[in-house]
Amino acid sequence: MKRSTILLSALVLAVFSAGSAMAATDDLDIRRLNSSLDQLSADPVLGGYAQAEQARAREAINQMAQFKPKEKEHAHYLYIAERRVDIAKAMAQFQDAQSKSAQLDREHDSILLEASRLDAEMARRQLEQQRAQNQMIQEEAARLQQQGVEYSQALDQAKAEGDKARQVAAAQAKVANAAKKQAALAEAAARAMRDASSSDGAADPAPSPKKKKSSNGN
Repeated sequence: MKRSTILLSALVLAVFSAGSAMAATDDLDIRRLNSSLDQLSADPVLGGYAQAEQARAREAINQMAQFKPKEKEHAHYLYIAERRVDIAKAMAQFQDAQSKSAQLDREHDSILLEASRLDAEMARRQLEQQRAQNQMIQEEAARLQQQGVEYSQALDQAKAEGDKARQVAAAQAKVANAAKKQAALAEAAARAMRDASSSDGAADPAPSPKKKKSSNGN
């Protein structure tokens, strides 16, 4: 009787020990997976991502906990829980990479926008400078054109004055020639009159006086 009691106690202890060992194994898998998820959710960078995947992983861990380690469903849900934990980690890393990529894209766009703004500002300044240069060129061209007009007008005036002076000189020359001709004619006429007067004196000498007859017949 006493020996049977001892054997029964030993059997119960063995079963209890085996159950404790299986429970410890079960608890170890659950703790491992929960610890992995806890680290992911507590991560300051990745914790905010893949919330749906983290929830599915915890659900798979809870489902696994409903079965004993030797049961077929336990291994099945253990595999699912491990894969969902891995998926949650990968998805969190992927979403973080997407966020960083989007941030880089925004920074790139911002840089391009700033570069475009600087290019536009530079182009605007160059345009203003070109406009100022064009304005100076136009003003200089207008000044030269006005100067050319003034030179042309002065040249026309000088030409007109020259033509007028030549006309006056020609008129004066005509008057002088006419005066010379008149003087020559007057001189010729005077010479002719002198010559005529000289000719008349030589042809008709003055007659000598006649002697008077005496009264006595001599």
